[in-house]
Amino acid sequence: MLILGIDPGTATTGFGLVEQKRNQVTHISHGVIKTHPTKHAAQRLLEIRNDLIILLKKYKPDHCNIEKLFFHNNVKTAMRVAESRGVVLVTLEEFGIPHTEISPSQLKSNLTSDGTADKKQMQKMTAILLNLKSPPKPDDAADALALALFPSI
Repeated sequence: MLILGIDPGTATTGFGLVEQKRNQVTHISHGVIKTHPTKHAAQRLLEIRNDLIILLKKYKPDHCNIEKLFFHNNVKTAMRVAESRGVVLVTLEEFGIPHTEISPSQLKSNLTSDGTADKKQMQKMTAILLNLKSPPKPDDAADALALALFPSI
């Protein structure tokens, strides 16, 4: 089973892919979809969609885990992330890829047994579980890779 993790954002959307065979999980790929900061919001969302389509066609994931919107005090940021999530969810639906929405605290709790774990703890545990030589970078890709691990934890 090929599992895609997505950490949505307007400027940077992280992705991570793992393959799960029986009790073994293997790192396939991780990275980010970056949008151009001078483009209008709709153009940036279209960039995310187009790059996501390329990923979906290339890897053909069986399932996707996407981070639920975590609301801070910045409403403007939350709105942009919500728009990006919407693009991702619609695209997954178009491709018939089932998905699970996972909150940051759920992910932290399942990955590290601590729902308040920090980024370094998350990245370290992701690296350990995937036998990576170093923690995955950048942060958005690391979060997405952790999301991809969710069903196997």
